[in-house]
Amino acid sequence: MKAIIPVAGIGSRLRPHTHTQPKALVPVAGKPILAHIVDNLIKAGIREFIFIVGYLGDKIEDYVKSNYPGIEKKFVLQEPREGIGHAVWLAKDHLAEGDEIVIALGDTVFDIDLKEILQQNESALGVKKVDDPRSFGVAELDSDGFIRNLVEKPPIPKSNLALVGLYKIKESALLMEALEENINQNVRTYEEFQLTDGIMKLIQKGVLLKTFPVENWYDCGTKESLLETNAVLLKKTLGEFHPKNSFENTIIIPPVSIAENCRISNSIIGPNVSIGDNSIINYSILKDSIIGSFSELQNAVLHQSIIGSDASLHGLSQSLNLGDNTEIDFG
Repeated sequence: MKAIIPVAGIGSRLRPHTHTQPKALVPVAGKPILAHIVDNLIKAGIREFIFIVGYLGDKIEDYVKSNYPGIEKKFVLQEPREGIGHAVWLAKDHLAEGDEIVIALGDTVFDIDLKEILQQNESALGVKKVDDPRSFGVAELDSDGFIRNLVEKPPIPKSNLALVGLYKIKESALLMEALEENINQNVRTYEEFQLTDGIMKLIQKGVLLKTFPVENWYDCGTKESLLETNAVLLKKTLGEFHPKNSFENTIIIPPVSIAENCRISNSIIGPNVSIGDNSIINYSILKDSIIGSFSELQNAVLHQSIIGSDASLHGLSQSLNLGDNTEIDFG
């Protein structure tokens, strides 16, 4: 079993953070998005990975090589970027006949027992019932529970089963042939070569695919969804935080993740805060936020905020002498 992880996107909805690092390396709950995905796949027993890189792909490669020396890894450049179907097709030269694959999109964190899914006999796609599936690929099932139709972002969905970006495919060679046919014939949906269209061609060729439910599925594509995912994963993975170091005159409200070598004093941290390594925080109040590594915050009051690495923020410091019946609102 080999894993294909497309991480070539530019992450435009997470700017300015993705101006200097790829979306897959944006931190959430104490480690990059990509690390959550790779760790889950390794836990399921996968040791061979193919990363489809593009924008700032050298940083992806450096991160994987530094942090995962024990896995077999290939890096394939997608240039130009022409959709997820095109990205997956580029992995073809690193697949042997008979290889089974799992495809995991690089901007989504899954909380699922992958080992159990990968041991199933059939090819299967991860799905979740959603209220409005128009922004997703949608699966329609027949009476036996097999997929009979796949549609990418349908304006009038005939099903509420949204594809969540996790695919287990036994017939990898047939999938590559289907994707190549679409590319050669310029079969595009929304101006891109879609993985959904390639898999639909498999179904038309007689391949049977089922679905498996993914109840806990965390999107990391926008600031709001990233912060929400950060909060959920902190609660799930950390619970109560007991700092290894005592921080001077500081209150910690769990759950929080504080990386190594941070200097924090005279502050209130939490809940739902992730702080990268070697950061300095003083006289600050932080909640529901992500702070990058090597950042410095002084006199900062932040909520629902993302601060990148190597950033410096010095807030206002006031000395007030207020009389009775006074109200001041700093906004």
